[in-house]
Amino acid sequence: MTQARRAGNKTAPTGASVGQFLDAVENSVRQHDCRAVMEFMAAETGEAPKMWGPSIIGFGSYRYAYQSGREGEMPLIGVSPRKQSLVLYIMPGFAGSAELLERLGKHKTGKSCLYINKLDDVDNDVLCQLIRESVGAMRAKYHSA
Repeated sequence: MTQARRAGNKTAPTGASVGQFLDAVENSVRQHDCRAVMEFMAAETGEAPKMWGPSIIGFGSYRYAYQSGREGEMPLIGVSPRKQSLVLYIMPGFAGSAELLERLGKHKTGKSCLYINKLDDVDNDVLCQLIRESVGAMRAKYHSA
């Protein structure tokens, strides 16, 4: 059992149904947009979607290990239809993505989270490029991803 599991890492793959989770999303625009982003992510990763924890839809996975000994597994890329916004988990973060983010449209970012109110607010071609670059960076860093 890894330290991350002992510490109760909530972001772990589950056997829950992605379809059932999405069907329960009340905001129909958010549900539709999440399904569209999932298509983008599936095309870039070649992976099927899986539920990670109670609310993240992830594609692929990678294993990490810190010098402290903490280790675990995370999705290569993911999306979650939250109440306030659609959240994309861009795992390498946004260093070096300033030009793409300028062209993206209306959004907010966190350390590795991209917050979008609705897909109509952003350029989907730029969004796909961000997804593609994120997946490429993660696969380059974590060779087993």
